[in-house]
Amino acid sequence: MESDREEVVKEEADNKSEGDTDWELDVKDVLGKEIDLIQSCISRMAQNSFVVKGWTITLVAVVLALLPERFNSNLLSLIGIVATLCFWYLDGFFLRTEKLYRWKYEWVIENRLVNKLYFYDLNPYNQKMWKVNDDGNSLKKPKILRVMFTKTLTPIYSPLLILSIASLLLCLYHK
Repeated sequence: MESDREEVVKEEADNKSEGDTDWELDVKDVLGKEIDLIQSCISRMAQNSFVVKGWTITLVAVVLALLPERFNSNLLSLIGIVATLCFWYLDGFFLRTEKLYRWKYEWVIENRLVNKLYFYDLNPYNQKMWKVNDDGNSLKKPKILRVMFTKTLTPIYSPLLILSIASLLLCLYHK
């Protein structure tokens, strides 16, 4: 039984040394697997963004529901403001990272069959794997503050922030 295993290992080594095509990297298979990995990263960032929005709305709703109770209203309003700002930042981070993965996806689609560099590199900050502008220059990393104030995030977080600030001002005014 031991000798059978040794023979199989010797055969595989002989095939590999002879340059058998089974041992070579099939670029199309790599492309498909790499695209799947990048798509799963994009999906994960989108899911994280969705979860952050849900937690934000839940937390701010709880804070606003507790305001009429005997809790310190100023503290609850400040918690609402800080939580909204923190979750807004996190959401911006996830959307920016998702955008970087989309650029990487486009680069892989365009270049993988001709470029064998960076196989399975899932680092979204590798600028050598970002898509290129029409003028041939690499895109610049988007700033989180710019992403935070996009048309998809501003309508969600700015009303919550305004509501929390208004409740803080009302609590301060009535004391």
